[in-house]
Amino acid sequence: MSSPARARARVRSRLRVVVALVAAALLAFTLASCGSDSGTDQGAEAPVSDLCAPPGLASAQATPPNFDSGAAAAEPDRYTTPDTTPLDQIDTSRLGLVEPGVLTVGTLSDAPPSICVDSNNQFTGYDNEVLRAIGEKLGLRVDFVGTEFAGLLAQVAGKRFDVGSSSITTTDERRNTVGFTNGYDFGYFSLVVPDGSAIQAFDQLDASTRIGVVQGTVQDDYVVNTLHLDAVKFPDYATAYANLKSGQIDAWVAPSQQAEGAIAPGDPTSIVQNTFSVNNYVGWAVAKENQPLIDALNSGLDAVIADGTWAQLYSDWVPRELPEGWKPGSKAAPAPELPDFAAIAAENAANDQGQPTTAAAPKSTLQQLGDTFFDWELYKRAFPDLLKTGLPNTLILALTSGIAGTIIGMLLAVAGISRTRWLRWPARIYTDIFRGLPAVVIILIVGLGVGPVVKGITGNNPYWLGAAALALLASAYIGEIFRSGIQSVEPGQLEASRALGFSYRRSMSLVVIPQGVRRVLPALMNQFISLIKDSSLIYFLGLLVSQRELFAVGRDLNAQTGNLSPLVAAGLFYLVLTIPLTHLVNYIDNRLRTGREDRSGALDPVEQSIVVERG
Repeated sequence: MSSPARARARVRSRLRVVVALVAAALLAFTLASCGSDSGTDQGAEAPVSDLCAPPGLASAQATPPNFDSGAAAAEPDRYTTPDTTPLDQIDTSRLGLVEPGVLTVGTLSDAPPSICVDSNNQFTGYDNEVLRAIGEKLGLRVDFVGTEFAGLLAQVAGKRFDVGSSSITTTDERRNTVGFTNGYDFGYFSLVVPDGSAIQAFDQLDASTRIGVVQGTVQDDYVVNTLHLDAVKFPDYATAYANLKSGQIDAWVAPSQQAEGAIAPGDPTSIVQNTFSVNNYVGWAVAKENQPLIDALNSGLDAVIADGTWAQLYSDWVPRELPEGWKPGSKAAPAPELPDFAAIAAENAANDQGQPTTAAAPKSTLQQLGDTFFDWELYKRAFPDLLKTGLPNTLILALTSGIAGTIIGMLLAVAGISRTRWLRWPARIYTDIFRGLPAVVIILIVGLGVGPVVKGITGNNPYWLGAAALALLASAYIGEIFRSGIQSVEPGQLEASRALGFSYRRSMSLVVIPQGVRRVLPALMNQFISLIKDSSLIYFLGLLVSQRELFAVGRDLNAQTGNLSPLVAAGLFYLVLTIPLTHLVNYIDNRLRTGREDRSGALDPVEQSIVVERG
C-alpha cells in the first residue's frame, strides 16, 4: 500500500475509534440516567441532597456563640423609610416596568438557600420567594432571569431588569449606582477555615493569609477596604469553597447562609467567627430614578410582614434569631411573629446529642477528589438537563456565531489585504480592538450597550445579542486566520491567473482564496472549538432557565449539591463536541492534500503501455 493510502487508512481508523468512544460515552450516560430507580432500590446510594430546598426549623439557629460583637457595631439606620404607601393607592401601570404587568428580576443561581435554581429547574430561594409573594400582593407576574453578580447592578441601572435579587447588602457605594428597598434580611457573614487552622478570628487575618471571597460582594469589600488585605477573588461560592477544601486558600469570608449551606457533614472545615455585614441590612436593588417601584416594593414587603407570609418564608428558608434592634420592612411595619429559634436550636442540639453517632472515617486525598469530581449519582442527575437544555443552546450559539463570524472574518481578511487604505485600515483597527479586549467585556458592551437600543426587536431578550457578540469576537480572529492563509499562497498563483486573462477579483476568488482557506482549516477549527467554550460567557447578560448552555446547567447543579461533579459532566459534553470535530477537520485536510484514493485497480494509460512493452 502506498504511503498516502496508509495515511488515509490511519486517519479513517482514528476517526472510527473517536466516533465509537463518543457513542459509547453517550450510551453509558443514557443507560445510567434511565436504568436506575431512585425511589425503591434497596441497594441504591443515599439520595443527593438539594441545597436549594427550604431546610425548615431543623436548621434553626440562635445568635452565633462566636459572634464578633466588636466588628459588628452597626451604623445608624439612615435609609429605612418611616412608613409606606397603602397597597390600594399604588398604580402598577406607573411603575416603569420593562414589560407592563411583569416584574423582571435578575438573580443568581448559585447561592442557596437565598438565591438558587432547584431540582425542578425553577428559580427559588428565600430572597426570591419573598419577592414572589410581594408580586402577588401587587398583582404582578414575577419572571426570574439568571445572571452574574458582577454585572447585576449595572443591568438594573440600565433597565435590563426591574429588580436585582441577590442578598445585596445596601452599602453607600452601591447606592451611587442603584436604589434599594427597605431591608428584608440582615447580613451575617462568616469566617470559614480548615479544621485545625491557627486562624480563629477575623483579627487574625493578615497579609500572609490567602483569603477567598466572591468578587463584587460585600465580603470582598470588607476584606479589601475594612481589613485592608488582598483577597483571592472567585466567580461563585461553590468554587471558593472547593478551593478552601483543597487547600488553595487559607480562609473564606462568606455570607452566613451560603457558608452554612456549603459545609456538608464530614467536611474538614468549620465556621470560626461571624459578624454583621456592612450597613446591617439586605434589600432589593432598583434603578435609582424609579422611586415608584421602590415605594411599591416597600409597601408589598410591609404587607407580607403584616399577614405572616414573611415570617413563614423566613422560618422555612433561613430560620435564625434576628439581631437585637433589627426588624424587616419600614419602621411602621409590625414586628414579625417568629418562633423561638434559640429554643428550637437548643432542642435540636439536645436531640442530636441523644442520637448514637459514629465518627466518620477520615478520607484519603484520592477519596476526596473522587467525591468532589466523580460522583456517579450526580453524573446521572446532570445528564438529562445537559442533553435537553445545555447541549442545544451551546450548539445554537456556536453555530450561529460561527457562521456569522466566518462571513465577517472573510470580509475583514479581504479588506485587510486590500490595496485601498480606506478598506485596509478600518479592518486592522476592528481586528486590533476585538482581539485586544477580553471576551466578557465585548459581551457586556454589546448586551448592555446595544441591548436597550434594540430591545423593541429583541424583546429585551439578550440571547441573540450574546450570539452577535460572540460572532464579532470570533470574526477578528477568523479574519486574521484567513488573511494569513491567503497571503501564504505563492504570488505566482495570482500572476498565472492574471496571465490567463482573469481579473484581480476573479483571480482572488477562484484561485488564491480557495487555496488559502484550505491551508488554514485546522486553525479555523481551533477557533470554532474556542467559540463553543466561549458560549458560556453570555450568561453574564442574563438568561432564562431554558436558555442555559452546558456550563450554566452544570454550574447550577453544582450549586444545588455543593459538588463539582456536574461541572465535570458538562466538561465531558464539551469533549464529545470538540474531539470529533478535531479529527474530522484533520481527515478533511488530509483528503484535500492527497485526493481520493483510486480503488478501481485499473492502470492509467502510461502504466498500461509500460506493462505492454515489458510483456
